[in-house]
Amino acid sequence: MQSLSPVPSPPVKDLLNQIPAYTPAKSMEQIRRELGLESVDRLAANENPFGSSPLAAEAVRSLSSDLLAQYPDGSSQLLRDKLAERLGVRTSQLVFGSGSFELLTLTAQAYLNPGEESLIPVPSFNWYKGATLLAGGVIHEVPLVNHSLDLEQFRQRINTSTRIIWLCNPNNPTGTIFTANALLDLLEHVPSHVVVVLDEAYYEFAESEDYPDTVKLLEQYNNLIILRTFSKIYGLAGLRIGYGIANESIIEGINRVKLPISLTATSQAAASASLDDHEFVSHCLQYNRQGRETLMQSFDQWKLPYIPSETNFIMVDLLQDSGPITKELLNRGISVRGGAEFGMPTWLRITIGTPEQIVRLIGELDSLLHSNE
Repeated sequence: MQSLSPVPSPPVKDLLNQIPAYTPAKSMEQIRRELGLESVDRLAANENPFGSSPLAAEAVRSLSSDLLAQYPDGSSQLLRDKLAERLGVRTSQLVFGSGSFELLTLTAQAYLNPGEESLIPVPSFNWYKGATLLAGGVIHEVPLVNHSLDLEQFRQRINTSTRIIWLCNPNNPTGTIFTANALLDLLEHVPSHVVVVLDEAYYEFAESEDYPDTVKLLEQYNNLIILRTFSKIYGLAGLRIGYGIANESIIEGINRVKLPISLTATSQAAASASLDDHEFVSHCLQYNRQGRETLMQSFDQWKLPYIPSETNFIMVDLLQDSGPITKELLNRGISVRGGAEFGMPTWLRITIGTPEQIVRLIGELDSLLHSNE
């Protein structure tokens, strides 16, 4: 019998050729196995080092085993009711998704036509670019000024092709904020057909009096959507749950492209319980504040520039290529994020860990930076 040549694989659609496949970071288990480590201090992903609320864990344990065989509530009604009351909005103003990645992608799918432009801060959360390209949009980068989003630059770059403006506040990776007055000035100049996306994944950590109270703006600006998450302060990154707040017309548009059921019963129960644990949130914020101060004191002592942060992470300039130090810290069981991927090759982004993790990091970093002194 004559052997047949394999049938070639079909090509993906053209626009995907612009988008590299997303490569997830190595798990802690992979790192431990590869490096022969018993444990790793995970200070690279801006997760909550104190875990999640005991109330969330209890809510998950209390779920009936029957729910494993049933589809979860596609409307997330119990969580929706509780969160709407907490925020002072209508339940119809909320949309839920599997973390920020899904909500960002859905927003672009709903509101960005092929060939239209996104205004994207650089450096910032990289998936704004991925979401734009998946929708066939065009990326228009807006560089930071002094490590912060300069909203006047965004205003100046709006043109007839602009469709979405992505704003990260506080910004990842720099940890800086823009003020309420700056945001109001921008919104007054944004045409009504342009969607303004406020990514507030770290908003619970922001303590500045100038940080905008954006929910109050929704009744006036119908082209605004606020995205938040349970991954950070609530420590539910493993359950993948985020939410958007906007007027009903924006929410309706996103629901048209949203999968009918994207949240599990487990994630809904944990998120709902987390909203009740004010003590846990207060505890995390207190230790985050103290840890940030401890790190800044060390950076001052070492005379290293750093960016004052309104988040649960901080960036420091090592004044040398941070890549080798990032690698050596990992060999010593501490995972941090090198700045090269943000276009900041001499910087480190460090998640503010537990007091014990911070002491260990400072000691190891001190020995690496000053070994020849």
